[in-house]
This record gives sequence, structure tokens and C-alpha cells, in this order.
Amino acid sequence: MTQIKSLFVTRLYQSSLTTFGDAIDPEEFLDSCISIAEDDEAGQEWCEANGYAGYTSYASLSDLPWRFPIFADVVKALDKHVAEFAKDLAFDLGDKKLVLEDIWINILPEGGIHTSHIHPHSVISGTTYVQMPQGTSALKLEDPRSQMMMAAPVRAKDAPEELRTFVYAKPEVGELLLWESWLRHEVPMNMAEEERISVSFNYKWE
Repeated sequence: MTQIKSLFVTRLYQSSLTTFGDAIDPEEFLDSCISIAEDDEAGQEWCEANGYAGYTSYASLSDLPWRFPIFADVVKALDKHVAEFAKDLAFDLGDKKLVLEDIWINILPEGGIHTSHIHPHSVISGTTYVQMPQGTSALKLEDPRSQMMMAAPVRAKDAPEELRTFVYAKPEVGELLLWESWLRHEVPMNMAEEERISVSFNYKWE
């Protein structure tokens, strides 16, 4: 009897930020992100110096949950989602746990991109979506085996999602995505006239 199994599965977690009952005001969250970006001169200077189209607080602010109560509320919600995802991944955490390592704001204007990358020093990474205008970029996820498939044919256009080389995930405002930090991902060019706003984060094991 012939059997075909799926092995070494790559998991992608998608859910509403408020699934576990946490109250997150989406307008306050959006207003806070915009206000922080406008006031963060160090972040603006870093973006300009490094050719980053738009704004990120990644290199300038490391204490958003302490500075802004809405971010503390978001982290409380994220903690529950990450714990749920860790169960799904069958992680044996022992007497340690997954804790927030860093959290930052991303604002991509029309034409802005975030090139392909991984988060090598973390366990779980993710993004929650604050403003997603019509026509804006999805998150592009890459099959982690791509570099080892040098002679493989391209996949058929109608290939099942789990067999595709790239998968595009386009969540709505108020949702979040989680993945293991080794998974390569990028944000293609924002083709919308409005800004695409998200908050990304890493969790480490300690």
C-alpha cells in the first residue's frame, strides 16, 4: 500500500489579538503608533541614515510596554497567543518559558518594502496588524528548504498551499501572525497610497 506523509511541518499561527478576551482599543493602538513615530527623532534619524522607507522603532525604542499602557495590554495578549502556539509546536520548555524579547512599530508608506530576513536569536516571532489599507502588501513567507532545492522544478500554479515555495498571508486589522523565528519572510512593496502599520515582536526562551 502506498503512503505519502507530510514531514517536518512549518506552522503558521493566525488569530485575532483579542481571542482570549483582552480589551485592545484599535483606535488607541493606531493613534499611539502614529504619535510615537512622530515624536521618535532618534528612530526617524536611523531610518533616514539606513535608507529605510517609512519608520520603524526597532533601533530606537526598546521599552514601548513601559512607556505606553496600550502596548502593555498588547503584550499581555501576545503572551497568551505565544503560549498557545508553543503548545501546538510541542515545545518542551522545561522550567523556562517564552518571554518577550523586543517589540517595535513598522510604518511603510507607498513604495516601502521590508526585504527578506529571519530573526536568528529568537524562538517565535510575529506581527500584529494596526492599519492595512486596501491593496497593501501581504506577508510573504518562504519555504525554508529553498536553498537546498537547486535542481527542483518550479511548483504548478495550482499547487496546494503546503507545497508552494512562497505563501502570502494577508491578515486583517486586529489579527496577528506567529511563526518560528527561523522562517524567512518579507513585506513586498506597499502599493497602497495609505501607510501600512504593524507591530512586530520576538519571544525568547529563558
